[in-house]
Amino acid sequence: MDLRTATAVAAQHDDRTVAALLDAVADETRLRQASQVREWTAIVAWADQNVVDAPEHAATVRDSFVDTGVPIAGAGAPLVSEFNLMELIAVLGRSPDGGRIYVGRIVECAWRLPLLYAQVMAGRVATWRAERVAELTHGLNADAAAFVDRQVASRAGRVGWAELERIVATAILRHDPEAAEARRKEAADHRHFDVGEANDNGLAVIGGLLDAADAADLDDAVGRRASLLGRLGSEDSLDVRRAVAVGELARNDLELDLLTTDVETGEVTVRSAGRKAEIAVHITDTMLGETNPVGRWHDSRRPVLKDQIREWLRTATSITVQPVIDLAGCDPVDRYEIPTRHRKQVELRDTTCRFPGCTTRAERCDLDHRIPHSEGGPTCPCNEFPCCRRHHRAKTHSDWTYTVLEPGNLLWRSPHGRLFHVGPSGTRALDLPRRRDPGG
Repeated sequence: MDLRTATAVAAQHDDRTVAALLDAVADETRLRQASQVREWTAIVAWADQNVVDAPEHAATVRDSFVDTGVPIAGAGAPLVSEFNLMELIAVLGRSPDGGRIYVGRIVECAWRLPLLYAQVMAGRVATWRAERVAELTHGLNADAAAFVDRQVASRAGRVGWAELERIVATAILRHDPEAAEARRKEAADHRHFDVGEANDNGLAVIGGLLDAADAADLDDAVGRRASLLGRLGSEDSLDVRRAVAVGELARNDLELDLLTTDVETGEVTVRSAGRKAEIAVHITDTMLGETNPVGRWHDSRRPVLKDQIREWLRTATSITVQPVIDLAGCDPVDRYEIPTRHRKQVELRDTTCRFPGCTTRAERCDLDHRIPHSEGGPTCPCNEFPCCRRHHRAKTHSDWTYTVLEPGNLLWRSPHGRLFHVGPSGTRALDLPRRRDPGG
C-alpha cells in the first residue's frame, strides 16, 4: 500500500469520532484473536493425527529414508511426522525454522500446559501470551512445566515477562534443584572483574560479572559515597559522582592497614567492615505442610536456593530480620507525609506501578493519595498506591482516573472511556457496553 492509497483509506474514517475508531480497533482485535484460536484448534487436531510412535507409523518409508517423529515440544509431548510437518508449515506460509517453532509452541501448550491451553481456547488468554510461556517451558521437565502451568493459569495468563521468568526460574529450583545448583556453581566459575586500558582522554572502561550480593554491596557503597559528594558541594551529575566514588573507595582501601600481625604469635588477622544482610520472612497458607527450598533476592525478586542464601549470610556481620507486615492492614496517620512502614507495606502489596500495563517497580514509584489529603483523604495504605512519575503525572494532569475496588485492585478509566482492571494478576481490558450514539 503506497502513501496515496493509505491516505485514501484513512480518509474514509474522517467522519468517525475517536471513540468510534477505538471501538473499531477493539472489534478487529477480537476477530483476530478468534481466528488465531481456530487456527490453534486445527493445528492441535493435525498434530493428534500425525503422531509418530515408531518408524512403522511414519507417513513415508522409501529408499532407506524414514519419516521419523521429530520432537518440537518438551518432554512428554508427542513426536510428529517430519514430512507432514513440512506440509503444514508450507500451508501456514512460514519459514521452515519459524514454522517449526510456531507449531512446537502450540503443541507445548496443548500437551504440557493444559490449563493455559484451556484458557486460550476459552478466549481468556491471548495466543501470543501463551506462545511466550511455551517458549520458556520447552526445556523444563514435566513437573516444572506443570508448576508453571498452574501458576500462570491461576492468573488467567496475565503475567508480566519479568514475573514469568521468575516463575520459570522458581519451577527449575523447586523441581530440579540439584541441576539448578550445579548450573549455579558452573556459572559462578565465570565471575570476573576487568579494568580496561586508559584511552586518549585518560578514561578506562570497567566491567565484570559478580556474585549478586557482592554487586549489591558495591552498588550500595558507591551510591552512599556519591550522595556524600553531592552533599559536600559537588556539582557533577550523579553518574559522574558515582564514577568518582569508585576511585575514592579504592584509594581508601589502599590506605587502610587491613592486615594485622600479632607480634608474639605471628597470627595474621584480616579486618573488614563486613556485609549487612536484611531478611524478610513471608508466610502464606500455601506453605503449610510443604518444604519450600526457594527464597527471593529482594531487589529483583529473583528466586534463589536457600543454600545460596546461607552462603551469603556466612560473610555477613550484621543480620536484620524485618518485622511481619500485614499487607491487608490499615494504619492511618494524621499527616500528609507517608511513613516508611506504609511505603514498605504498599511496595510489598502491589510490587509495581498500578497504571495499566506498567511494570516499573514500586520501590521506584511515587505513592499517590487516591483521595487527595487536602480533600480529606487519609494517609493510610488503603488510600496509597504506587505510580511511576510519568503515570502519576497522567493521573494528576489528564483525564485518566481510577477507582479502588479493594486495596491492590484498581479500575482505571482512560480519557475516552476505556476501562482497565489492574490487580495482582496484571492488567485486563474490560469491554464496554456499546453506545447508540458513538459521539455521545
